[in-house]
Amino acid sequence: MDKVGFKPMISILDKYDLEETKQRRISREFQDYAYRLAVELDDTAHTAIYMRLAKNTPREIIEQARLFVLGAINPTSKGKLFMWKLKQLKEEKK
Repeated sequence: MDKVGFKPMISILDKYDLEETKQRRISREFQDYAYRLAVELDDTAHTAIYMRLAKNTPREIIEQARLFVLGAINPTSKGKLFMWKLKQLKEEKK
């Protein structure tokens, strides 16, 4: 601490993960959920798809597909596996 009680800017910024706060214009809950889902599935390149799914698909179906992927052993692509399971669950619901 300096003499006047201020902390250096670097010590304040070190508390924040700047990569995590790079998200753009997330103002609704479903957007936050979709972004976190894309990060969890290692598929941030397709965040817009997850946003649309989170907005238009019942959450319980998305959660079932997410849990299926998290339980999978060494999937090649978590995003593809998630989409496959989501499609399968939607067809079962019909």
